[in-house]
Amino acid sequence: MKSSTPFYFKALTLLVLIAFTTFTSCKKTETVDPTIAYIRVVNTSPSLATYNAYFNSTRVNSAALPFGGSASYTSYTAGSYSLKFTTASGTESLLTKTVAISASTYYSTYLINKPAALDIYTIADDLSVPATDKAYIRFINLSPDAAAFDLAKTSATTSLFTGKTFKNASGFITVDAGTYSLDAKETLSGNVKATTGSTTFTAGFHYDVILGGLVTPANDTERALSLQVTTIK
Repeated sequence: MKSSTPFYFKALTLLVLIAFTTFTSCKKTETVDPTIAYIRVVNTSPSLATYNAYFNSTRVNSAALPFGGSASYTSYTAGSYSLKFTTASGTESLLTKTVAISASTYYSTYLINKPAALDIYTIADDLSVPATDKAYIRFINLSPDAAAFDLAKTSATTSLFTGKTFKNASGFITVDAGTYSLDAKETLSGNVKATTGSTTFTAGFHYDVILGGLVTPANDTERALSLQVTTIK
């Protein structure tokens, strides 16, 4: 009797080829929706207050945002949206602004200034990773009463960024992955005014290094100057 093994083998091979072809065809046709934008919200208002953020009346944070707290990226169709901030326990607007977002772009919006003068600062986020063995950082000065500041690795003789004033953000640069600290130094005097302490920077990730708080807090409800590192993505 003639063996049926070759038939089963051929049939199995054909099924595998069909499945593989179907899978690879699907992968080739996958595209990023060109109409979608992405935005996250970060609280850098220099106070003890916590806030909720609403995009077109939908709350974007799962828990009230403390100083330095952020909501994850949320996707929206490109266009203009109303961004509202309230207290953690209320629904009345403390600040409402219109934010325009473009397709295929990531954004970060920072709540800034003291509670009596709240505002937002919005920037686009370039999250590309051309070097997978490096980490990516940018420096943002969001301290309302701070002069120009530089950012440097602790004990380094040269700065990574120089002369950043209030509401002034750098682009992303590559830094070595690893654990080390960063210092915020006054541009004019070179004096270190804030430090991150020991911080781990992971290859392939993007980080905000934010100078926040106040150089001269008026009372114990206002936060002193600090340097914080926030993982973006």
